[in-house]
Amino acid sequence: MGLLDKPIGTSESSPPLPALSPGDEYNSALAANVRPLDWVNPEPSGSYNLVVIGGGAAGLVAAAGAAGLGAKVALVEKHLLGGDCLNYGCVPSKAVIRSSRAAAEVKAVHRFGVQLSGGPEVDFPAVMARMRRVRAGISRHDAAARFRDLGVDVFLGEARFLSRRTVEVAGRTLAFKKAVIASGGRPVHPSVPGLEQAGYLTNETIFSLTARPERLLIMGGGPIGCEFAQALNRLGCRVTLLHKYDRVMNREDGDAAELIQQVFLREGIDLILNARPLEVAKTATGKLVKFESAGLPGEIEVDEILIGAGRAPNVEGLNLEAAGVKYEPGKGRGVLVNDFLQTSNRRIYAAGDICLPYQFTHLADAAARIVIQNALFFGRRKLSALTIPWCTFTDPEVAHVGLNEAAAEKKGIKIDTFLKPFSEVDRAVLDGAEEGFVKIHVKKGTGRIVGATIIGSHAGEMISEVTAAMVGGMGLGTLAGVIHPYPTRAEAIRQAGDLYNRTRLTPRLKGFFTWFLSWRR
Repeated sequence: MGLLDKPIGTSESSPPLPALSPGDEYNSALAANVRPLDWVNPEPSGSYNLVVIGGGAAGLVAAAGAAGLGAKVALVEKHLLGGDCLNYGCVPSKAVIRSSRAAAEVKAVHRFGVQLSGGPEVDFPAVMARMRRVRAGISRHDAAARFRDLGVDVFLGEARFLSRRTVEVAGRTLAFKKAVIASGGRPVHPSVPGLEQAGYLTNETIFSLTARPERLLIMGGGPIGCEFAQALNRLGCRVTLLHKYDRVMNREDGDAAELIQQVFLREGIDLILNARPLEVAKTATGKLVKFESAGLPGEIEVDEILIGAGRAPNVEGLNLEAAGVKYEPGKGRGVLVNDFLQTSNRRIYAAGDICLPYQFTHLADAAARIVIQNALFFGRRKLSALTIPWCTFTDPEVAHVGLNEAAAEKKGIKIDTFLKPFSEVDRAVLDGAEEGFVKIHVKKGTGRIVGATIIGSHAGEMISEVTAAMVGGMGLGTLAGVIHPYPTRAEAIRQAGDLYNRTRLTPRLKGFFTWFLSWRR
């Protein structure tokens, strides 16, 4: 059935991607958009202004943006257009998370005076079918035909550099003036004896599930592992999270991570911290995982194992040596770039997971825009100039931009911190969502914002206000003067600004105001 129910786009130098499974109408619609079976690659026409290798977030933005500006563009994709974000990442995971939140909301409706007879019943196959349906609908934005209509020559096949200025794909040679490598990354698994033989899931295979695994072990307590742990637990899996550090989300603000950890425990997720897996073995009833936690041995039997940590850049098969492009895949860095996203070959750039330290769709998008300007219009935009927010879509959400306290201390930057708990924000209280806070850091003695963490409902939406203030050079005192609709959760940001403004009222200044106002009487 074409791409359905069989591995696609494989080569000897790269691991096979999972099948588009199950072979239903939704995956058929997805395949028709992002890997149409009847697609005929165009004949190359002269030298391209830009050849884009990889049709994920970075590659699609670079191709569409350059073509829209009048450039002659070729786009090459080895597997599925849309890349990780559409097919195995942001889009399907957030669809599943939404279903899991609906289940949690129904379970908690009694808190709002609404009574239901019995608890929610999760139909796991229906949840996954909805995910596939939504993903197929969104895939129209990344469709091969759409990019052809935008003026992009779309080539489906594996790209391989022939020289510093040519690429081969499906027997055709593409000459270019500039190129961008945006081939992304892929999940990798830890070297645990028996894991390969026992079998495991990654973000590339879990969305093919149609039956719910009753007992699930997730290895990795970072953003991916935490999102999956909570969502699948709410959908009826008995989830155990094994993490090598002493708290989950160890790169985030400590207070935020601690709150998430408490929420997980309250919801029934089992946490095994300070741990490392030692061995996996298949049994008659599942998979036995032996581990060490805080120096003590332990074991647990589960039905499935999900690897939620570790990725590698997709550099294999590109023949980067022929192009004069340096890379270090062994260190997880992929293609090496300078601050202008230029590789060791000055005509070739890179963007997205293949080269960036943070693997976010929105960062890949921003990097692609830098490439367009720098490669085609002699721009000098720098990656280091970007202010990068991110969000982990647990419940509550954890959003972050700039420095947190630990990062500021490491950099030797002295800060003042202003914290507003949502328990003191009227809208949060009315919504019954008081957990969490807004925490904003400013350079000590000034109002210049250097970072912020927001944990709470819709934190991912709220962080953009702080990001915009940082980009625009607005101080925290200025945010205090921004009128926010009442009642909204975003008032917490203004109230943090009020806290900052109160620190500017020194005893001496307060004494002057007291004298002045008494004189005015």
